[in-house]
Amino acid sequence: MTTSENADRQARIAAQFIAAIPHSTALGMQVQSVSGGVAEITMPYDKKLVGDPATGVIHGGAVSALMDTCGGAAVLCHDAGPIGTATIDLRIDYMRAATPGQTITARAECYHVTRSVAFVRATAMDEDTGRPVATATGAFTVEFAK
Repeated sequence: MTTSENADRQARIAAQFIAAIPHSTALGMQVQSVSGGVAEITMPYDKKLVGDPATGVIHGGAVSALMDTCGGAAVLCHDAGPIGTATIDLRIDYMRAATPGQTITARAECYHVTRSVAFVRATAMDEDTGRPVATATGAFTVEFAK
């Protein structure tokens, strides 16, 4: 497979992955880029996702879902060529509240793949500070074509 064909395959799989997960669609997630085990997905601010009405801050569960989904997309676009994945373990550290009204962007890197498990690091950022909203590390199953 050429580099271009592989990149097209990775983008197609990541887009299908997001489209197949109803909560990703409900949260407004959009794939920005996928390549070589790195994925970037955005989630726009939505008042329906607010966890604290007094502050307008997005609920941590929505941030968690974004990072989990981005981690899975990073696994699927890894050059090892997995065709399926599921989350085994995901640890999220919340650093600060996301700024109300801003899009959150998650970036995940699948940095190691074995025969059955992929390992991922991720960061979620909002638009204004350059400081993470949250970071995550995770382990995901991997399925390869037979």
